[in-house]
Amino acid sequence: MHQLTDVEKRLLALHYVLPIPMNRLENLYKIDPELVDYQNYSAEELVRILRITLPNAVKLKMKLQQSRTTPYEELYKRHEITPIPFTNPLYPSHLLSLFDPPSVLYMKGDIRILTEKYKIAIIGSRKATVYSKQALELIVPPLVENDVVIVSGLAKGADTMAHKAAIAYGGKTIAVLGHGLFHMYPAENRQLAKEIAENQLLLTEYPPYVTPERWTFPNRNRIISGLSDAVIVTEAADRSGTMSTVEHALENGKEVYAVPGSITSELSGGPNKLIDEGARPLWSGYQVIDALTFIHS
Repeated sequence: MHQLTDVEKRLLALHYVLPIPMNRLENLYKIDPELVDYQNYSAEELVRILRITLPNAVKLKMKLQQSRTTPYEELYKRHEITPIPFTNPLYPSHLLSLFDPPSVLYMKGDIRILTEKYKIAIIGSRKATVYSKQALELIVPPLVENDVVIVSGLAKGADTMAHKAAIAYGGKTIAVLGHGLFHMYPAENRQLAKEIAENQLLLTEYPPYVTPERWTFPNRNRIISGLSDAVIVTEAADRSGTMSTVEHALENGKEVYAVPGSITSELSGGPNKLIDEGARPLWSGYQVIDALTFIHS
């Protein structure tokens, strides 16, 4: 584990009470690169520097004052959480190309998985059917054979199937969460989350106390695509949260694969439309392996 610098420790203290991405902290780093003065700024200065409202700035001042003596390192160690600030060598370089990279990543599990060369996101509907499971039986084994890490979001349906398939075939998986590590959502995936925390990797940009909210999950989606070399969609309705992950992938130049499906199935509407718009139709994991070899050659 890389030893945290004093500046990184100060970032962790700030991020705990103000969990915002790097682009929102740029002004602060310009005037206070060592993060030694921010606790002394007035609420009005914080409004200007951090682009937050005055009520939020007042609240932030109060929280910073209250948390001055909080032993963050001890807290994370006790709960086996590893925080990785964006300046840390372990921080995934892929994420730095995002418009709004996470300032800090909080992890639980085998951090070495983060350093694996190949990562592929597999996503789809929370209502995914047995068709997604059957498709993953053809897609996941070749990926696992070639040491590709499966990235997904621990949601019900396709995400759950992707994580379970990676584990069942002896591979590695990263679950990107839309909340802090003190909470597990959905409730029915708590056992899966426990297994991933013990043998795989849980990852989030939110401090441990942050609860699941409707707005946190779209934010999570950019990390799923940002970590990955390509994105695979199994089943998804034409308009769904899955498509926001695809949009992030396309914005960042990632290859998108879609599993073609029956024109009578609503959940094949998304993948079929993606194929019409230029996504690569996928029926075997070996197609992805060939492309990955080309990308990294």
